[in-house]
Amino acid sequence: MHNLAQYNTMEQNVEDRQGGYFKVATGVWGIKDIFVNVYFILNSHDDSWVLLDAGLSTSYNKIKDTAAQLFGANVPPVGIILTHGHFDHVGALTRLAREWDVPVYAHQLEFPYLTGKSDYPPADSSVGGGLMSCLAGLYPNSPIDLSGRVKPLSNGQQVEILTEWQYFHTPGHSPGHISLWRAKDRVLLAGDAFVTTKQESAFAVMVQAKVLSGPPKYFTCDWGLAGKSVQILADLEPDVVATGHGLPLSGEKMRNDLSELARNFQMKAIPSRGRYVPEPAVTNMDGVVSLPKQTSTPFLKIALIGAVSVAAVIGIALLWPGKINKS
Repeated sequence: MHNLAQYNTMEQNVEDRQGGYFKVATGVWGIKDIFVNVYFILNSHDDSWVLLDAGLSTSYNKIKDTAAQLFGANVPPVGIILTHGHFDHVGALTRLAREWDVPVYAHQLEFPYLTGKSDYPPADSSVGGGLMSCLAGLYPNSPIDLSGRVKPLSNGQQVEILTEWQYFHTPGHSPGHISLWRAKDRVLLAGDAFVTTKQESAFAVMVQAKVLSGPPKYFTCDWGLAGKSVQILADLEPDVVATGHGLPLSGEKMRNDLSELARNFQMKAIPSRGRYVPEPAVTNMDGVVSLPKQTSTPFLKIALIGAVSVAAVIGIALLWPGKINKS
């Protein structure tokens, strides 16, 4: 069991939030909206900035307000980078990209889900771990359409609009998932390749429990690739990590726990059951090719989903960008 007191979480920056945002590292800030994080990255050479991910549709005002506080009113980013395109990372994306008139950068294997071509592999409520997993069957997996605005990240690892950063392709949670790395001070923005809370548990999400964990189980569609991705990131030996869910962590204990997660990924991250555990979803540049057979959901889980489904559907309707991006 983790000794949470040993984690260096930059408590002054995280707990004493200024204007609703928290500092991750020099020139990197984040905000949390409900259960997902969004990051703001400064280019130190020219004071331009980049948005990493776009949260939920409810994140729109928070993103605009934070950008104004950090960079000045009416100063748009030079672009938006996506770690991946799951619904909780693109909720405000279409509206922001249109208003700012900026390009959106993503790995080419995410393009089918960002250009209206293919649904994502559906979320899996059978993986266990808590209410967030239990409700996963209700999470949207349909694509958004950014045709004409989305651009591929370079074939190498350089990021065109972030001169000090490089990206690593870290698939498994999604086919084209990427993580950002700044070598000069060993800062890692890992997206959902791994996270720093137990994202399957609504209680852990609510209290922001500090537990370095594998990718959110309910949306991870290739566990073999997910394990290799965590190993790639652990080998970087970061000093600071900030992820799509949970608080930023730093220090020796974080590095040790990340290394332990990579070494024992089967035991620590892969669920004992789940649709994508025996075999992964098969995807390519056109999107989903084939899906493994859906696993059965236990009766008690069905009852629990039924008990909360009305509230959840209402909430998801408010969070999903397809409900607001037609205006």
